[in-house]
Amino acid sequence: MGYRVAVVGATGNVGREMLSTLAERQFPVDEVVALASERSAGQKVSFGDDQVLQVQDLASFDFKGIDIGLFSPGAKVSAEFAPRAARAGTIVIDNTSQFRMDPDVPLVVPEVNREAIAGYPRRNIIANPNCSTIQMVVALKPLHDRVPIRRVVVSTYQSVSGAGKEAMDELFNQTRGIYVNDPIKTEIFPKQIAFNVIPQIDVFMEDGSTKEEWKMAVETKKILDPRIKVHATCVRVPTFIGHAEAVNIEFEDELDENEAREILRDAPGVSVFDHRQTEGYVTPAECAGEDAVYVSRIRNDPTIDHGLSLWVVSDNLRKGAALNAVQIAEALAEEYL
Repeated sequence: MGYRVAVVGATGNVGREMLSTLAERQFPVDEVVALASERSAGQKVSFGDDQVLQVQDLASFDFKGIDIGLFSPGAKVSAEFAPRAARAGTIVIDNTSQFRMDPDVPLVVPEVNREAIAGYPRRNIIANPNCSTIQMVVALKPLHDRVPIRRVVVSTYQSVSGAGKEAMDELFNQTRGIYVNDPIKTEIFPKQIAFNVIPQIDVFMEDGSTKEEWKMAVETKKILDPRIKVHATCVRVPTFIGHAEAVNIEFEDELDENEAREILRDAPGVSVFDHRQTEGYVTPAECAGEDAVYVSRIRNDPTIDHGLSLWVVSDNLRKGAALNAVQIAEALAEEYL
């Protein structure tokens, strides 16, 4: 049996990756529809190696008969069209921030809380977490199952693709401009991103945190355990694809680095590459195009009781967005549809 699937935001970075991932994983489809704004209608996007889809206008599309909608059009667009699709009977898997903290919408990472999918009928919407949260909780889950986590301090090194295609263009154009001595133009980012790092992702909140940092804390609590305390510093760095995170964990009891390494080796979705030598770790450039969450630099933290540090890297467009959404769709097809 195949399903009718709509990909909303099909011309964006994540939308294109969703189409690619559906094809690569041979998700059972009878029909795939590509949707985007009116200005993108008529464009062509690829589905698999030999199929080209013509993009249709989201505003005039009738979702009746569509089984699953994979949404990544931006929060404001999802706020309007995801409920409309859900009312038409489509199960929406939304990659934006719009519904993540809605108590009636499951927030799901299949390797972590697959069982939460069962709550989808309340709104007919399932939320895909923030990209930086997804890769962190995939690494935390198996450790937390062995010894409960009390506190996490995380610093992120997030690629520009997390801010969209225009952000990738800005990094490219600024880098080229520096080499030919052109003036730096900043449109997407608040400061120069080429050859620089920016300790701000999203807007600032009253307590001094940015919204990205707030997301990592509240989403981890909703997905993994509300008792875990999370303090994040989120930084945009001049790489195109792949987020990296330095994660420091405080457990309630002892968890030796060797035991942690073996736990993570057996964990779903995790690939451990951890050798204490030059090149014995994974970087964002090496994870681009890969599905796994890579964990390196596993070591005890002697400055606190029961402390452990990890280096976590993943492709933010795949596991951080498109792949996670498709995995949710796969779970729906296996257990609920």
